[in-house]
Amino acid sequence: MRPCILDDDPVRLGELLAAIVKMGYEPFLASESKEALELVRLRRCRVVIVAVHIPEVDGYEFLDQALDADPEVHVILMAGKYTLESALGAIRRGAWDFLPVPVDFTRLSKALHEVTALYDRLHRVKAIEEQLLTDLDFQGIIAKSPVMMEVFDLVRKVAPHYTNVLLVGATGTGKELVAKAIHQISPVGGQKLAVCNCAAMVDTLLESQLFGHVRGAFTGAIETRIGLFEYANGGTIFLDEVGETSLAMQSKLLRVIQNREIQRVGSPGVRQVDVRVIAATNRDLRADVLAKTFREDLFYRLNSIQIRIPPLAERVEDIPMLTRFFLKKYNKAYGKNISGLTRRAQLVLLRHPWPGNVRELENLISSACITATGDFIDTIDLPPHLLHRRDSPLEVAGWKQLTLKEMGLLHIERVLDMCNGSRTQSARILGIGRTTLHRYIRRMRQAAAPARKSKRAIA
Repeated sequence: MRPCILDDDPVRLGELLAAIVKMGYEPFLASESKEALELVRLRRCRVVIVAVHIPEVDGYEFLDQALDADPEVHVILMAGKYTLESALGAIRRGAWDFLPVPVDFTRLSKALHEVTALYDRLHRVKAIEEQLLTDLDFQGIIAKSPVMMEVFDLVRKVAPHYTNVLLVGATGTGKELVAKAIHQISPVGGQKLAVCNCAAMVDTLLESQLFGHVRGAFTGAIETRIGLFEYANGGTIFLDEVGETSLAMQSKLLRVIQNREIQRVGSPGVRQVDVRVIAATNRDLRADVLAKTFREDLFYRLNSIQIRIPPLAERVEDIPMLTRFFLKKYNKAYGKNISGLTRRAQLVLLRHPWPGNVRELENLISSACITATGDFIDTIDLPPHLLHRRDSPLEVAGWKQLTLKEMGLLHIERVLDMCNGSRTQSARILGIGRTTLHRYIRRMRQAAAPARKSKRAIA
């Protein structure tokens, strides 16, 4: 590590040079701030020792400029007038240390050795992280959190057995990656894996995509084509967003899973297929079954084994490794050489709730790699909405404390509104009997009565 000395006093410059060489370092000398800033931008020096009062630029201004050029640089300020307040102010502003003039070389030596030790640790940590990226790679999925370790264990147990699997999780959590992992380590891993997004197509097109069609079956069917079930025969088919399919399509899927046979659109013939089905959804299929929008028999067929993929907010410890993985990926894609994120940028990522999960993080790193001009991604390279912390539920206007009983009654009221007042349908969704629901409604009316009386009294 080569420090840089910025000072316009030739006597002090010579004293500092002799002392720092004696400490075992080979420093750069700069009499102008432009020289020092250029060294910082080129990352040729990681420490700058600068006098606060130099004619060309104030030391504090240089500190700001140096941190803008490289947020990871360490600046040691020197001042003839030393006070505790000025030292604390400089450190809050981003300085590594604040030394009085004449310089205490013992203290300067300690500061330089601390920075050297810090960079040694950072280099070791970077090497360990690179190794971890390899060690923690589970079939293309990067994670080290306990909740994801449980998912990986379940995948390893399920994969060897030829059974249907239902993957449940929010959008962007990586359900397709888990499906691919199950296929790859299964006995049919060498066979084909077909992927179908059920939410992206209307029923007629989805039926043709899954089961195929014969020539002349419909307008535009100029040739006979096989469907994904036939294409993946002997392997695996992944049905993404299966909860978005219609009841008519669900009945056709049920027939394939039960009888292991498909019928091409426009063909009277039946064809046998042997395909493992992995389905995924971001919906609550149990609630959809109760609401009669998803077939109960199909749900139980698909739900032989259910694997829940946790959202990124439940595994924030994975964010640093995922960030490094995506950084490596997009450095290669865009021809960049970005070393990482600054500490303040890392803090922003850890505080974000990640509603878009891993997909949102990947898109963020991808765009930041494009816009970043330095060796590190800083807060200026992040989207503006990430820099403003969202209010917690306790701070949202209109929020009030509720007992568990009150919360239950509020939920029942919302379900009744959703079902347009239908008590039979509401009871199914809530998983209770009609008599129990009537009792809850009576309690709700009794709780609402005092509030109405008090309003009339005020009026």
